[in-house]
Amino acid sequence: MRIGLVGTGRIGGFHAGVLARHPEVQGLVLADADGERAARVAGALGAEAAPTVEALFGHALDAVVIASATAAHAELIGRAAAAGLPAFCEKPIALDVPGTLAALDAVAAAGTELQLGFMRRFDAGYRAAREALGSGRLGRLHTVRTVTSDPAPPPAAYLPLSGGLFRDCMVHDFDILRWVTGREVVEVYAAGSDAGPAMFRAAGDMDTAAALLTLDDGTLVTATATRCNGAGYDVRMELAGERAQLAVGMDERTPLESVEPQGPPPPGKPWTGFLERFAPAYEAELDAFVGLVRGERANPCDGREALAALRVAEACERSRRERRPVRLDEVPSSAAG
Repeated sequence: MRIGLVGTGRIGGFHAGVLARHPEVQGLVLADADGERAARVAGALGAEAAPTVEALFGHALDAVVIASATAAHAELIGRAAAAGLPAFCEKPIALDVPGTLAALDAVAAAGTELQLGFMRRFDAGYRAAREALGSGRLGRLHTVRTVTSDPAPPPAAYLPLSGGLFRDCMVHDFDILRWVTGREVVEVYAAGSDAGPAMFRAAGDMDTAAALLTLDDGTLVTATATRCNGAGYDVRMELAGERAQLAVGMDERTPLESVEPQGPPPPGKPWTGFLERFAPAYEAELDAFVGLVRGERANPCDGREALAALRVAEACERSRRERRPVRLDEVPSSAAG
């Protein structure tokens, strides 16, 4: 199998390493808007480097992995579809619903596959929580809490291009919430703060946000996120039911310290970032994509899942801006609205 990969930055470089080691991938061609970077990464992995992104599509490929800048995702998805190639794309498809719908229409028209990079679906803890909830072990689920805390803000230049905290960061919480519970969000009420570093105010973004979500069965969800968690990288989910409670992301590396006299000791080596915390999940999602391309697996996370998570993020942004609850049916789900 020959795979082309577009984008050799931090996550693209990681994906390239995973694919270079995969036993079913015999050829790997890398491209980047920065051709020199693509050549360096390719050289380190023994892969090929295309001089441009356009040249990459001239190679004989079986599939494409898209890990480029967000603004290029939708166009590259369309290009892969037009070439008849299955594609894996890092989230998001696009930063707005119309752009997302246009890319999904291109995939549907071509009859190709599009798998989205929501890696938490492949994490052992989240998978165990989904199975436990589905088995009835928790009884009726009444409360869910999610936490996503980055240890340090991204570069200032990234913020205006990111789509904001809800679309760029908390969209992972919205996706995994739907996947673990099997439920849909029907209403949100969200708020945000830009009281941290000045670069967030300059970009019109937030460094911290919180949302109250209501699911279609009445379950209440609190979702919080921050870019300024100096204690370390912290991603958790708590599920509380009438019979039991479960937590995902609680281990000896969780950057959370108890002040109780008999509490657990402080973490000795807190998680430093998403690539360290979710490395096995990233590898598993690409293995699933290879299986999809080979016709051995169904698509574990198609583009419509990205649209559903984006609509929740859009509703949260509207709620924050307008200071009111927003129902999901206020956010378009199709070109017709």
